[in-house]
This record gives sequence, C-alpha cells and structure tokens, in this order.
Amino acid sequence: MYKEIRELIYKFQNLGIGNSSDGAILIGKAPHLGSDAWINEIFPTLENKEIESLEEQLNTEIPQEYKKFLNKFSNGLMVLTATLSLYGFRRELTRDPKVNSRQPFSPISANLYERPSNAKDSYFFIGSYQWDGSRLYIDKDTDIVHCCERYDAKSKVQWKSFEEMLVSELKRLYTFFDEKGREIDEDQSTLPY
Repeated sequence: MYKEIRELIYKFQNLGIGNSSDGAILIGKAPHLGSDAWINEIFPTLENKEIESLEEQLNTEIPQEYKKFLNKFSNGLMVLTATLSLYGFRRELTRDPKVNSRQPFSPISANLYERPSNAKDSYFFIGSYQWDGSRLYIDKDTDIVHCCERYDAKSKVQWKSFEEMLVSELKRLYTFFDEKGREIDEDQSTLPY
C-alpha cells in the first residue's frame, strides 16, 4: 500500500542511510545543515497499545487511515529536514544531545492546546509545515485531508485521502530541493497554497 511513499521517502538514499539508537531510519545525510542532519526520517511503527495510549492522551480516536500509517509505516515522519512533519507518539521526552534518539513531533499540542478556535470536533491535526506552521488535518467525518493556516482551521487545500496527500506533497516538495537535499530558494514558500 505504501510502495510509492516508500520510494519517494528513500529518494535521497544515495546520500547515506543511518539509524538512531531508538530505531529511526535516517535517509540522506545533510552535512550542509549540520553534522547530525538528515533529509528524511522514518520512525519505528507503533504497537496497538501505544496507539491506544496516544488516543487516551488526546481524548479522541485517531482517524483509521492515519492510525494504519502509524501502525504499518511510520510513527510520524520528517520530510526534507522538517519542511513537512507528520505527528506521532513520543516514546521519550529527552533533549540530551548525547542520546542518539529521534522522535516525531507530538499531535497533543496541535489537537489540545494550540487547536484553532474554529476547528470542528471532527478535525484531527496530523502534521505541519515548517514555513509558517500551517497545519494538516483529517476531518474524521469525511476522511478528507485539509491544509489550513496555523491558527485558522478554514481549509485552504484538500485531498481525498491521507495517502493521496502524502504522495502529492512529497512530489511537490521535492521540486524545491536539489539532488543533495539543499533548498533551491530559501525565500520561496513551501506551502501548498
């Protein structure tokens, strides 16, 4: 099911592949950003009990398509050095630079504390763009994925499904970066709107 996504995520494998101590797959060394920088990061998938724990913390059910992604492909995702980040369950909360731990951003802040005031209860926030904090959410009533501004849930762009969004966004975002994973024009917006 995730064949095309996997191929796109591994696009920079020629620049190296590594692993963190907690099992994250690091794809495409990015020395232009720092000695420990990578272009794409895939996090170890979640067990069902971890998904249940996350749902308890969020006090809501995670949309089925996203739950399947967390369980079968990756516990969140960092694309193009966090140009696009998909949220996941944080197993550790350390910021100790000596620990080679890679963790996704958590959905808790976006869904509980920084939730736009006009977001419906059916909106589940799954990711964000580094450019300005614009967010992605799935409307659990329709399974449609939307992109909105950081503090306004009004949809700017939408996709029929999570998989369609991720494939089209990976393809679109890669056009902003060269073959070494360097951003071509840092002043150009990477948003889909």
